[in-house]
Amino acid sequence: MGMLSNLSAEIRQYLIITGNYWAFTLTDGALRMLVVLHFHQLGYSPLQIALLFLFYEMFGVITNLVGGWLGARLGLNRTMNIGLGVQIIALSMLLVPSSMLSVIWVMAAQALSGIAKDLNKMSAKSSVKLLVPKDAEGSLYKWVAILTGSKNTLKGVGFFLGGALLALLNFQGAVLTLIILLTLVFLFSVLNLKQDLGKAKNKPKFTQIFSKSRAINYLSAARLFLFGARDVWFVVALPVYLAANFNWDHWWVGGFMAFWVIGYGIVQSFAPLITGTKSGNPPDGKTAFYWASGLMLIPALIAVALHVEIQPLQSLVGG
Repeated sequence: MGMLSNLSAEIRQYLIITGNYWAFTLTDGALRMLVVLHFHQLGYSPLQIALLFLFYEMFGVITNLVGGWLGARLGLNRTMNIGLGVQIIALSMLLVPSSMLSVIWVMAAQALSGIAKDLNKMSAKSSVKLLVPKDAEGSLYKWVAILTGSKNTLKGVGFFLGGALLALLNFQGAVLTLIILLTLVFLFSVLNLKQDLGKAKNKPKFTQIFSKSRAINYLSAARLFLFGARDVWFVVALPVYLAANFNWDHWWVGGFMAFWVIGYGIVQSFAPLITGTKSGNPPDGKTAFYWASGLMLIPALIAVALHVEIQPLQSLVGG
């Protein structure tokens, strides 16, 4: 704490927010891997496992829609801490005996986890926007890229942590470990996060949750489909496919998923450099279109290779 006191208030808040976000992301990634591998081990079909994440994504989307409105009314510190608290409740629901872990029960826990995840993510990114000086869009792009990239790196570590905890402990022991970690972070955040961060003086109306910009609304809808498509194959299908078809154990599945997401996070941290924004100007819609058009070829080629059975393992891992 002595080192923190020597820093400016803005830097201290940024470090607390980032640490909060990192810890949440670590436990969220571990929880995803725990749920997929544990329920696959219990004999659940891939479709049943996918259903476990249905409410996670659905309630995450709803929370993301109203999160900004809640943050402006309650303050971003409160929405961030509420996210941590809700995640602790969601994890606690999974401590019941395995015989009580029905699909409906786990879906309810995952719904809470989806709410928690988007409250925490929205609060972190919005807080960074407030801490960056006005008229510094280029700096904001870089700060958010670093925060998001580091988040994905930590999510990758979380995937490995989930697989490792499941291999070393039982499911309940692994979940309890995550609860203890998150509770410590929650207490630190409640005591140290600025109380009025992001709270609007004039309470926004609920009807203001949609942007007045058509381009932003289109971009939001595109992100919904992008992340939905990613999670369908990456969060559920890929780990189950690796375990079922290639007999990979928890260590191998968790390690591979971790390696992939960590690499993804590193690339994302360098997004401002990769997209050619050395001048400090953020990318526009044309930039996003060109990159999306080129990158969509990679998953398309993977799908073709798997369909015609051209070296499935090599095509999947290499792609």
